[in-house]
Amino acid sequence: MANGVRAAHWLRTATMACAGAAMLSACATDANADKPKSASSSAKSAPGKSYSRDPYPSTYKTYPGVPTLVTNVTIFDGEGGSIAKGQVLFADGKIVAVGETVTAPEGATVIDGTGKVVTPGIIDIHSHLGDYPSPGVEANSDGNEATGPITADVWAEHSVWPQDPGFSRALANGGVTTLQILPGSANLMGGRSVVLKNVYARTVQGMKFPGAPYGLKMACGENPKRVYGSKGRQPSTRMGNIAVDRQTWAKAVEYKRKWDKYEKEGGDAPTRDIAMDTLRGVLDGEILVQNHCYRADEMAIVMDMAKEFGYHVAAFHHAVEAYKIGDLLKQNGTCAAVWADWWGFKMESYDAISENLALLQKAGTCAMIHSDDENGIQRLNQEVAKALAAGRRAGIEISDAVAWEWLTINPAKALGIADRTGSLKAGKMADVVLWNGNPFSVYSRPEKVWIDGALLYDATNPKLRPVSDFELGQPGAGDVK
Repeated sequence: MANGVRAAHWLRTATMACAGAAMLSACATDANADKPKSASSSAKSAPGKSYSRDPYPSTYKTYPGVPTLVTNVTIFDGEGGSIAKGQVLFADGKIVAVGETVTAPEGATVIDGTGKVVTPGIIDIHSHLGDYPSPGVEANSDGNEATGPITADVWAEHSVWPQDPGFSRALANGGVTTLQILPGSANLMGGRSVVLKNVYARTVQGMKFPGAPYGLKMACGENPKRVYGSKGRQPSTRMGNIAVDRQTWAKAVEYKRKWDKYEKEGGDAPTRDIAMDTLRGVLDGEILVQNHCYRADEMAIVMDMAKEFGYHVAAFHHAVEAYKIGDLLKQNGTCAAVWADWWGFKMESYDAISENLALLQKAGTCAMIHSDDENGIQRLNQEVAKALAAGRRAGIEISDAVAWEWLTINPAKALGIADRTGSLKAGKMADVVLWNGNPFSVYSRPEKVWIDGALLYDATNPKLRPVSDFELGQPGAGDVK
């Protein structure tokens, strides 16, 4: 009995204690409800700190120039306009005025361009200079990281040799003032491209076009399936190409989701993946896709794949069958960078036609010439002349001034730099070429080339012929001083 009383007493005590505790808890809760919440209790999680999107920034500095007026000259402005007897004034690295009559500041250098032609500097959207430099030996072969079908982690600029003599050849012989250096096309995703100003510098960063978007080199068709099929691994077919691409983009979408969430809400940072950083940049619209592709059907598939994963193809390169889908390219806002007449060196290049560029122009597509060659880059003006002539033979009338768009403003658009270069418009970079005759003639060549208003090449002055450090002291190899 005593034990039962003690048990009942313990039960009543415990019940009262629990009730009291509950009341105290409730009171405390009610009391806290009446108090203002602290700033810390209502604040959201701090955003996470992201990685650098530009860890190798441009250090490019313009060479010194002087105010310059070119008079009595035929002008192709790069956007389809022309002036038969015009004047171009540039100073402080920028185009100041273009017209029939331009007033120059006192002390400006005046050049009589009678019988000559002024154009914007040529832009080559597809080059491997620096990555496959001269001399063309295995020790200098650094353009293709052919060790896996997806190498979006490599950056072309980390292979560029600034002393490549090809840069000066492109400037002096071809009037090329800007060029995109791409990784090779062995891989489905070959890595980042870089846009350079065609000036000599000690480092590639000293050549980098300030503020130009990076590109992602992609490839479809024969190259990836041949390279990796021969190794007994995926992809070995065109369907394998697309399968690997799609799986990679799916991973990139998830990678982007995690980093977007972290940067917005904080928490534990996702694990860095250098390749996925590049693909995330594409999905964010910061990095432009430059896609090696030949066949029309494959280009159409790639544009559908881009829609599936939410990115955009800036340009198809080579694109020998682009003339078959000019309307699709226009609808998708995708450019085509083509050759004038290269064909037949493999099956996917078999159905090329010389009228490709002209037909693309007729369809209203953004189209351009490109080199993909250290020699071809020295005569892109002549390549356009061939394409122009082929179009005219087919009854497609295109003026010389409009054809110059294929060399300047259209590649500038595809590179995301058309607001700064690609045409002779006030406020743009003074990247200017004075040709000693009609630039569509095989007998014409650059007489003077300015980059950001600095005279970097003058055919009449041996001291103004850029020479690579590699060639110094080798008179037979370019050193003509």
